[in-house]
Amino acid sequence: QVQLVESGGGLVQAGGSLRLSCAASGRTFSRYGMGWFRQAPGKEREFVAAISGNSGSIYYADSVKGRFTISRDNAKNTLYLQMKSLKPEDTAVYYCATGSGFYSSSRLRDYGYWGQGTQVTVSS
Repeated sequence: QVQLVESGGGLVQAGGSLRLSCAASGRTFSRYGMGWFRQAPGKEREFVAAISGNSGSIYYADSVKGRFTISRDNAKNTLYLQMKSLKPEDTAVYYCATGSGFYSSSRLRDYGYWGQGTQVTVSS
């Protein structure tokens, strides 16, 4: 049973930073790509960043490129999202996800396992 548990969300002022973590269990972590998605109130869930099993392939949404960094520690079975220069429009529930493939993907349908989400609120 794959389980994903996010942590690290909170309230931060615009321009601030947060680091999200996602602890994974239930299968060999390093064999699978991972992703971060977010969903703001009244909006669809959207892609944020993705990373392949060996960190060799990384993708970002244009809206976060240069501000967010995705990484993973396969020894700790943990995925991270370092967020800097946060903006009010980054406010959302952030979800980590994984699927059945080794490579990274920006497509929602490639992910079959999801965490419960962690709230990030950026005040102006």
